[in-house]
Parts: sequence; C-alpha cells; structure tokens
Amino acid sequence: MNLSNRALFLRHVAQTSPFPPMLEVMHAEGCFVTDVQGKKYIDFISGISVSNLGHRHPSVLQAIYQQLDKYMHVMVYGEFIQTPQVDLALSIASLLGEPFESVYFVNSGSETVEGAMKLAKRATGRTEFISCENSYHGSSHGPLSLMGAETFKTAYRPLLPGMRRIRFNNLSDLNYINSNTAAVLVEPVQGEAGAINGDQQWLESLRETCNQTGTLLIFDEIQSGFGRTGKAFAFQHSGVVPDIVLMAKGMGGGLPIGAFASSKDLMSKLSYDPLLGHITTFGGNAVCAAASLAVVREINRPELLSNVQNISNRIKSKLIHPDIFEIRGKGLLLAMKLESNERALKVMNACYDLGLITDWFLFADDCLRLAPPLIITPDEADLACEILLKAISATA
Repeated sequence: MNLSNRALFLRHVAQTSPFPPMLEVMHAEGCFVTDVQGKKYIDFISGISVSNLGHRHPSVLQAIYQQLDKYMHVMVYGEFIQTPQVDLALSIASLLGEPFESVYFVNSGSETVEGAMKLAKRATGRTEFISCENSYHGSSHGPLSLMGAETFKTAYRPLLPGMRRIRFNNLSDLNYINSNTAAVLVEPVQGEAGAINGDQQWLESLRETCNQTGTLLIFDEIQSGFGRTGKAFAFQHSGVVPDIVLMAKGMGGGLPIGAFASSKDLMSKLSYDPLLGHITTFGGNAVCAAASLAVVREINRPELLSNVQNISNRIKSKLIHPDIFEIRGKGLLLAMKLESNERALKVMNACYDLGLITDWFLFADDCLRLAPPLIITPDEADLACEILLKAISATA
C-alpha cells in the first residue's frame, strides 16, 4: 500500500509535538504559502520571524544563484578567506555600530548562545549566568539551562550549574547581578513571553549594574533582529548597548545562519588559551552568507523599516474587537492577547481554515503571534486583519 505524504511525515519525520498543523506546502512566494491543494495562506508569522523579506525574495535568490556558481563549502569556518563571509561581517558591523567590529558566524540561534556563553566564561573567568523568567534562548543544553520556564527543563536535568533567573523589567532583581556573574542574557523584546518590551529605565539600569560588577551584557536579538521591530536591531530603540549581540532567524532570508558579534578585543579571546577555543564546520557557509548579505542590504533601505512601523500601526488600528484584550510588542513583533489559551487555539485553527497562518507563544499561550514579513503591503495586512476579526467572531 502506498502511504500518503501525511502518513510518511508522521512515521519518518521526528515530531516535536503530538499536534502539528500538518499544512502540506507546495510553494511559497512573498507573504503567501500555497498548499498542495492550491489553497493560499497569508504567512502572518514569517516562519517564526525567519522570512523577514518574505519567501523567495528576488535579491536573496539572486545572491544564492551567483554564489552557487562560485563555490559552496570549502573549509571549516575561520581557516580560509571567503569573500561572502568578509563582506557580510563588514556589513553587520556597520549595521550594529560600535563596538561590534568582530562577528563569529554559526548555523543557528542556539549556537550563538552556546558561543556567547563560552566567550563570557573565557573573558571574565566566571561561571554564573543570569537570564529572565519567561525567556527563550534555544533548546541545546546551554540555552536550555538559561531558559526561563521549568516546564521545558525538568525532563533534561541535570543542566548547567550556576544559572539564576530574574524578573524581566523588575529593577529590584538587578541586585542579584554581582562579581560572580559572567553575563546577563536578555531579550530587548521578550519573544516567547508574548512580545514584552524592555522598559527604558530597566535596560539602562541593567547596563549600569553590569558595568559596576564587571559583568558582560548579552542581548539576544535572534527573533527581534534584522528589522523586525522597525530598527535593524531592537536594542537600537533604547540606545542601551550590550557587550555581545546574538542574531539568527531573519538573518539568512530563509537559509540557516546565525552569528554573535562583539568587540575585536573581546572576540579574540576565543582564539588563544586554548587555541581553537570555539570552532564550527558549517558556520558562515558561503551560500548562506551571500543570502544574508542580500538581507542586510535590504534592511538598510529606509523605506523597508518605515513600512514596518506603518504596518504595525495599521494592524493595531484595524484589530479592534471586544475579545481582543491587548496588542503589544514593537514593530512587527506583536502579540494579540485573548481571554484564554483555549480561545487562542480556536482562533488560530479558524484562521488556518480562512487562509491565514498564525501561532501562539511558548510562555503566553493566551496570545497569538502577529509577525508578518516586513515587506507586507497595506492591502495584505488589511486582508489578514479581516481574517483575524472573522475568526475571533466565529469562535465567540
């Protein structure tokens, strides 16, 4: 008996939950995903903040094709001079500004956290880390140790020792940062907590406390970077500058790539005592780096970042309904709060039926994720809002 793709998917592709959406994709272009039946869906989550330029952006495709004609993988990261890596590092350094002149390329967000944790230990000689409640930094053992929710951690203990959690935006908890703390790792906009913005005073006090204790400040911009909040990186809204910035997701235009950036002096500590203090085989893959460079060039266009804020305001003005308790976040990293997780799931499923892809948050299951591609047009945003409002009314 011939099995369907659905049956083969369930049997042979390892599952992450008992209830995947099971949308069988045929094609994706711009802000739309098309299934095998030809039904089109507005992608209102950008593959979880990955497809910031939409699907198959022409500039990204052109960069990929051009690099494919030259070379793909030639040597492990950091050994050969590869123009796509050099050009991308220079462009990211320019996008970030001082003091971020050195960029270490990896393959994913979790890997940026692992590398940054090693760098913090190496630079400070300390082993304690502080993260925030309801934070998400990845699923490998280092990021999992930092994660701000016990539910996902219990089955995998023991994890790394010396981990402490503080409350996001809570000034008194900054007293836990001390001379034993290697680094504090924070999302300027907490993603999986349901798009919670960092308070200006708290971020400034966090920076000052880290300065006083000799603690490194690491900003996780894996979900909030590359234009998602209306600036290249979310920390640029506040002017509070960390010591290390983490990035991935929207960085590759749909291809896997991540990086952590810091000063040349700090980053150089991974190259001696010991030699090869951090290594990766595929980090900065030439094709992925070429695609990422195309993304950076698009993010640098003022009209794209202007569109982010305009569409954000438009969505907030359109989504008016008695059952919407709040819309929060920054730019196009937004959360729509409903009465309960049960209601959010009903609305999410109704949206799928009506041709719109949305999702919930790990630590805010009464909220739906509103994070469309940054290139979305006003008409496309209006259509998405119409579907959301219809889904809310249909599930009342």
